[in-house]
Amino acid sequence: MRGYLQVYTGDGKGKTTAAIGLAVRAAGAGMRVYIAQFVKSGATSEITALKRFADQIIVEHFGTGRFIRGRPTPADTQAAERGLQRVRQIFQTGGFDVVILEEANVAAALGLFSDKSLLELAASRPEHVEVVITGRNASERIIAAADLVTEMRAVKHYYRQGVGARIGIEK
Repeated sequence: MRGYLQVYTGDGKGKTTAAIGLAVRAAGAGMRVYIAQFVKSGATSEITALKRFADQIIVEHFGTGRFIRGRPTPADTQAAERGLQRVRQIFQTGGFDVVILEEANVAAALGLFSDKSLLELAASRPEHVEVVITGRNASERIIAAADLVTEMRAVKHYYRQGVGARIGIEK
């Protein structure tokens, strides 16, 4: 089976949710999944739930866990680079069927690494590995290279009425 490059982007809700759904579907089919979370760090409800699939879905964090405004710190950049290196290792071992680069579009847009580095990484995957890159602000280069692009578009969101992220729904 050939693996493809998928991109979930846009300003709407659901990019991570779609990627987690794909991870669960793949695990249900007996596939092994690796998730590298860029920018984010810490416990969220979806990561807690994925621990139930620990024999098939591995999640690692490569972010400092803070909201980055302005220029990233050296710690932010170092964490992201560790993530890229780790994914390279994952590809070399060949032990995973699906690799999700969670919020990697955001990391590239923030300058934690270049979209060129992200594309080179995706291109280095073994032929059978499906790669999913999530996060808003996917570059035109990433969109052009992808085999599948889904854009989540915000039409209406209760966040605009002051509703914060709720446990189990948004976090």
